[in-house]
Amino acid sequence: MDWLYSDTVKSHFQNPHNIMEDESSFKDDGKGLVGNPQCGDMMLVAIKVDKESRKIKDFKWKTYGCASAVGSTSMLSEMVLENGGMTLEQAWQIKPQDIMDRLGGLPQHKIHCSVLGDKALRAAITDYYRRTDQADKIPTDKGKVICNCLNVTDTEIRELVEDGVKTFNELQERTKIATGCGKCKDKAIKLFEEYLKVGVKVGH
Repeated sequence: MDWLYSDTVKSHFQNPHNIMEDESSFKDDGKGLVGNPQCGDMMLVAIKVDKESRKIKDFKWKTYGCASAVGSTSMLSEMVLENGGMTLEQAWQIKPQDIMDRLGGLPQHKIHCSVLGDKALRAAITDYYRRTDQADKIPTDKGKVICNCLNVTDTEIRELVEDGVKTFNELQERTKIATGCGKCKDKAIKLFEEYLKVGVKVGH
């Protein structure tokens, strides 16, 4: 079969950067685990933070997923650590599209894989804030979780509609929403259609 990925994805897949070799020996300041074993995708991110500069000085990760998941998280780790490391605030703002742009794109049906890394990173940052008694610094605009299996929020659905997602199938390709236990599917479809109607009205 032809390789469907860019040379950059291939490079990061074959030689992943900052991968966690031994979880027990990495003394992290924050750790985040996202995904669901039922769907086959799990992502663990652990970070070390410089207390004075609030920059992430180390980033290790482990994933149970495909080439897209490996490549996108490897790239994410590189983005976070380059130029002396991002601040916690900068790292929180990373979007899946930022990762895909650096990778040179991903196949449409693999875009959801780039979502795991940034979610796990935000979970690790949240864990850091809680461990250091700084819960007040955790951003409050995370949204309401609609899909518990994949931790997909109403905010993500709205943002994807605003970015041009027009069908629920495309939403699933981007997020894998309702592909775990499936209990959220009716609610997710209803919310998606509501946002779609609002988006159309605003567009006109």
